[in-house]
Amino acid sequence: MPITDLSLEELRAYRPPLSRARNFSRFWDENVRLAEEQPLNLKKTSVDYFTQKVNVTRVVFDGFLDKSEIVGYFISRPGDEGKRPTLLNIHGYSGDKGRITDYLAWLFLGFSVFTVDARTQSGESEDRAVYRPGYATGHMTKGIESESSYYYRFVFMDCYRAVNCILGRDDVDESRVGVMGVSQGGGLSIATGALHKGVRMVISGVPYLCNFGRSINVAEDGPYLEVLRYLRSHPEQERRVLTTLSYFDGMNMAPRIVVPTMMSVGLIDKICPPSGVFAAFGRLSSKKKELAIYPGVAHEETNVQQERKMKWATEEFV
Repeated sequence: MPITDLSLEELRAYRPPLSRARNFSRFWDENVRLAEEQPLNLKKTSVDYFTQKVNVTRVVFDGFLDKSEIVGYFISRPGDEGKRPTLLNIHGYSGDKGRITDYLAWLFLGFSVFTVDARTQSGESEDRAVYRPGYATGHMTKGIESESSYYYRFVFMDCYRAVNCILGRDDVDESRVGVMGVSQGGGLSIATGALHKGVRMVISGVPYLCNFGRSINVAEDGPYLEVLRYLRSHPEQERRVLTTLSYFDGMNMAPRIVVPTMMSVGLIDKICPPSGVFAAFGRLSSKKKELAIYPGVAHEETNVQQERKMKWATEEFV
């Protein structure tokens, strides 16, 4: 398959300017304040799983501002002594929190996992936010007329609040809390690591939501194209749309990340262009950071990368 974006040499040198508005930090600091002031209103119920070697708790907490019910599974090993390192898992676009068996390898390595459904995607979480009519099919342009009304404002802060759910547990080592995800989950991991000071490690696979200014024009498939479909009908909104998206761009979030961070990129990814990943990685403030580069790999996380990130996380936390 041919190169779909830039050559590897060009990607390594690619460093587009940040597109942050002047009030970028002030906007997010205010959202953090609001998220901290809002009670989680946690509800926990035990899940009957087929083996007693795994503990599963269904956790429901209030979503950011609108109190949408956000649902997740906290998965751990019974009988573990002491507090465990814990990872928040965030799924890909239109996906869900997955099956419990998806995370058993992490338990074997000594981690607990909290995996959460993004609001109104394929899982159990709801969305009570109200968006003006006229957005394109999907989630990418819901409320895009303003950073305050945009769909991902609520999703970002739901993820922030999910970290607070983890930090409030007696069986969690607060000094070893990380966040991980692939695609949308990779982008949300960047955002959560940038916004929450309790996150001590970020693992971001083929991240979405990065370098919007280029990615929406280079991607050949996937949800970036929802923005183009919207602009086809609303060309006069282009400047406003790009301004809104700039608040949610992983490239603009990355300088706020100072903790160890691992990212991955597939060089023939048509959904999340490699240039977007390199743009975000190049802006990280982390002293310890690693970008796993995969020629011949599209928008996916291979078993090679799964093993590589598990080794990396274990060396960091266990």
